[in-house]
Amino acid sequence: MIVIEEGLPTPLGAHFDGRGVNFALFSQHATAVDLCLFEPGARHESRTIRLPCRTDDIFHGYVHGLLPGQHYGYRVLGPWEPSAGHRFNPAKLVLDPYAREIAGRIRWHDALYGHRRGAAREDQFDRRDSAPFMPRCVVTRPDTPDPVALPPHRPLHESVIYEAHVKALTMTHPALSLPERGTYLGLAHPAIIEHLLKLGVTALELLPIQAFADDRFLVEKGLVNFWGYQPYNYFAPEPRYLGEGDASGLRFAIRELAAAGIETLIDVVYNHTAEGDHLGPTLAFRGIDNASYYKLDPEDRRRNIDCTGCGNTLDVAHPRVMRMVLDSLRHWVTVYGVAGFRFDLASSLGRAPHDFSPEAAFFQAVQQDPVLSRVKLIAEPWDIGMGGYRLGGYPYGWSEWNDQFRDNLRGFWRGDRGTLAKLTQGLSGSREIFLPSGRSPLASINFVASHDGFTLADVVAYEAKHNEANGEGNRDGHGHNLTCNYGIEGPTDDPAILSLRARQKRNMLACVFFAQGVPMLLMGDERSRTQNGNNNAYCQDNALSWMDWETDPDPALAEFVGNLAALRRVCRSLRRRHFLMGAEVEGTGLKDVHWLSPNAAEMDGAAWADGERQAFGMQMSNDIAGSERVLILMNAATAPCLFALPPALGGPWRPVFDTTLPVGTVPEGSRPAVEAGGTVDLPERAVLVLKGAPAVA
Repeated sequence: MIVIEEGLPTPLGAHFDGRGVNFALFSQHATAVDLCLFEPGARHESRTIRLPCRTDDIFHGYVHGLLPGQHYGYRVLGPWEPSAGHRFNPAKLVLDPYAREIAGRIRWHDALYGHRRGAAREDQFDRRDSAPFMPRCVVTRPDTPDPVALPPHRPLHESVIYEAHVKALTMTHPALSLPERGTYLGLAHPAIIEHLLKLGVTALELLPIQAFADDRFLVEKGLVNFWGYQPYNYFAPEPRYLGEGDASGLRFAIRELAAAGIETLIDVVYNHTAEGDHLGPTLAFRGIDNASYYKLDPEDRRRNIDCTGCGNTLDVAHPRVMRMVLDSLRHWVTVYGVAGFRFDLASSLGRAPHDFSPEAAFFQAVQQDPVLSRVKLIAEPWDIGMGGYRLGGYPYGWSEWNDQFRDNLRGFWRGDRGTLAKLTQGLSGSREIFLPSGRSPLASINFVASHDGFTLADVVAYEAKHNEANGEGNRDGHGHNLTCNYGIEGPTDDPAILSLRARQKRNMLACVFFAQGVPMLLMGDERSRTQNGNNNAYCQDNALSWMDWETDPDPALAEFVGNLAALRRVCRSLRRRHFLMGAEVEGTGLKDVHWLSPNAAEMDGAAWADGERQAFGMQMSNDIAGSERVLILMNAATAPCLFALPPALGGPWRPVFDTTLPVGTVPEGSRPAVEAGGTVDLPERAVLVLKGAPAVA
């Protein structure tokens, strides 16, 4: 016999204490909440229990005798009044926003919708039971904090981020057993960790692993939401990556990565949920309290405000919703050992209530939180709402994906006019963007490619997107990509084109690692992974998205990347925590940075204004005691350049890195040093790094 008591309103969710389970669910506008208990695999509940108590809009009850592993869900009673934003429908099973584990997946059916699909009136109530088509929440054992990543052990200025997908990274590696492939546990395999270490990676950033849905329109086309940007729960790991195990595999992987010196960051999607617009399904939040969880149009509360392009916007300004977001973030840090987060469309989190502000309550709450204030926080600094592009607009403690760095980098090496000055701004940490907010170069996450867009190999092989496999008539994905195919669209066996593409990949990667800020590498770019010109492969769970561990058309490139990371580690001037200002270094006659023209002079106003200029030098480290000085020369032109060095810079200068070499590193003693005031033969489309004696003892 099941015995139920009032229980407690906190903590939210389902919590086992050794004798039974306390259930607590927030809903400001509901009138009652029914707890539904399921046997594993059953289509319908075996028991329904009305939660007996309501405290400050928390419905709660304690059920004696329940154990971990119990499957459950809720039916929430309240007004069906879409005009007021209320869409309660107890015929719809809804998931606990605080569930720690999810069993099963959504099976699309019209019964999942609170309204009658296809009816003449979009507000018509649907009485069909959705339980047979819904996954279940699972009661778990008490959370066991994992102290591995508290506080993060890797300073941001030492970080090298590798953006990857759990399944794509592990699905085809020959060293992994079949059960390990495509799973969290596969991330812990020594072969995966060894590969990351050889690249110099310090942080593995995973695409979303919070439980997410496959969009119905994709499933009906035989596709899936591979990237995972459709969350319906923020505490539970996505079940499809569990393999034959449970969430302990994810904990183990994060611990093993941490033991190797690699932090785990996760991409989180708190800007919207999988429930879509007002015509979307009722899976959790809409059926629990639509008017609290979502931003609604004040002119027509039937409809959602959509700042995300996904139909809805989570109302993080609501205190209960913000609490859920903060609780879930802390959960991933303290229970799993996650060392930081990349926030998808982060501008939506700073809308208080509608306009973005760096002083929004969410940012302030994170800044004062004793757990979250110590982890890495990375914003995708835009959404699609009015005023949503906010690059440089985030507060202390936040870094941002710098898309301007990406675009200027691609444009410069493609040969676009007027891009040199913009590239040098990025190389020096994008001071113009981030200094006004009082932050350092570490606010800039620098990259040439990410999951969203072309891979690096495709940046140099395609000039148009080829997204036909997505089933949307090639209408999806960005059309502005700043790419060049160098003569042939797509694959070729022309050795001259292949050589040029290989050179350009190295040039762009060199800029990512030599720029002030934090470098980020896209999974597979070190192995020339291609998506055949698809720049929006979000629905491609197949070889198009998976890492190809068997074929590598440019086998020296991975070692090249590792050598870039090694050079960055030993050159303190490439990992500065303060902006270069062009300031004089006392007692040396030098500056903290010199920008050089090929004619032995420093760049002046006319040189900076010259839109045709394609070669320049950047000399640093004059202000770092005991550190070898660094001279970086770049030439994006199609002809070589004789680069004369100013005598005042001194010498000799020893060549150490060259992007015309397959692995980059110049063998010691293989080239003569360049004396003070000497000249350097700078090849076409190349980056050359030289070192000199310290300027400050």
